[in-house]
Amino acid sequence: MNRLISLATLVTLAGVVTIAQARDLGPDEAKRLQDAGTIKSFEQLDEAILAQHPGARIEETELEDEYGRYIYQVDLRDAQGQQWDLELDASTGEILKNHQDD
Repeated sequence: MNRLISLATLVTLAGVVTIAQARDLGPDEAKRLQDAGTIKSFEQLDEAILAQHPGARIEETELEDEYGRYIYQVDLRDAQGQQWDLELDASTGEILKNHQDD
């Protein structure tokens, strides 16, 4: 019984740690990271996104700290009206995800 309780505790703690690893960053923290050169400017990141989808319109953006990596998440609508989800490494501008919403 103790082993079962310990396993359940570990699973619960692992879930809490996973949740705690990803967090949204507010505008003040994002500005501080940009000013320090830790992440690229949102203008640079947006240019990289729009280069992948010319004529698209960015609808929503979010900056997250995921496991010590800054991720810029973007929802956009392309010229044909299709919705896309993109993720970029905010420090390098590398596109990590670029897929069409269903």
